[in-house]
Amino acid sequence: MKGSYKIGEIAGIGIYMHWSFSLLIAYIIFINYKSGNSPIQIAWTVLFILSIFATVVLHELGHAIAAKNFNIKTKDITLLPIGGIARLESLPEKPKEELIVAIAGPLVNVTLAILTGFFINFPDNPEELTLQLSKGINAHTFFLNFYLVNIFLAIFNMLPAFPMDGGRVLRALLGFKYEKHIATRIAARIGQFLALGFMILGFFVNPFLIFIGIFVIMGAQMEAEYTQSKFVLKGFRVRDVLMKQYQTIDADEPLKTAVTLLLDSQSKNFLITKDNEAIGTLNRDQIIMGLSANGEDVPIHTVMNRNLIFLDADSQLENVFELVYKNKTNLLLVMENNELVGTLDTENLVEFLLIKEVKSKKAYAK
Repeated sequence: MKGSYKIGEIAGIGIYMHWSFSLLIAYIIFINYKSGNSPIQIAWTVLFILSIFATVVLHELGHAIAAKNFNIKTKDITLLPIGGIARLESLPEKPKEELIVAIAGPLVNVTLAILTGFFINFPDNPEELTLQLSKGINAHTFFLNFYLVNIFLAIFNMLPAFPMDGGRVLRALLGFKYEKHIATRIAARIGQFLALGFMILGFFVNPFLIFIGIFVIMGAQMEAEYTQSKFVLKGFRVRDVLMKQYQTIDADEPLKTAVTLLLDSQSKNFLITKDNEAIGTLNRDQIIMGLSANGEDVPIHTVMNRNLIFLDADSQLENVFELVYKNKTNLLLVMENNELVGTLDTENLVEFLLIKEVKSKKAYAK
């Protein structure tokens, strides 16, 4: 995810932290300092934050382990202020599988809460509970707070709103009756409605709820659009959208050749060849960067992207959709029988989606 940095790796799964998670930690420490807490109390608070950090990682590993049972690998885990996101190589297609994967995370929190309960002398009444919590994080209240946070995380993550687990649980349940894109749209709208409630409440209770509301609205919209796009692409193959006409440039040509073609045509991505063999690609950003750093006379092969990405012409478009979007600025090479038959880029795929969606709406109107 954009704005994240790697902090470690577990079982081959990269662990990343979004910058906003760091901001939340800093905010909590600052509040404790402003409240006049002693260094020991602040140290306990930092230790508690680290334990929550570990809890979120375990929560996401719960998703990863459940997904592994369905032969779905996890690419990485990203920590966010409202929880974490385990990025799977593919999403479970069957509602039952998605339900199991989605609910596995909150079940980890419930399990941690149950285990923590063995180390707690629970208060006899609400007044005593309030009194203990008012003392902040210390050696006597650490496990009590850890217990309550895990209960809160389990409940919060089960709210029926993307990108929380509850949104995916809701979609999975709706998926037993509706197609996935319809179930996603319904779940997204429900989540966005709840997000508006968070934002309104945030003006009166805690401004952080406004941030959560905005995050949920954006996450729900992205999920709905992604699933809708995959549905539109269903049944089509890469060969249905590949570009048979594409601009090539010899690798030994000076960069000014690419500049001229960029300004004189609609092409933004170029295939770089040597002896009629593809050896790299070049996009607009790389041209600008190369021009700025080295001038227009530098050979193109010194600034091109040598990491070629190949697609099979018979691959299902819905299966390569994420790969194409992950390489938004690159030209992808389409192969058939080990021969280059065309190229594909994000712009061409978006145009294909727009055309299909318009045709679908017109057919529905009739």
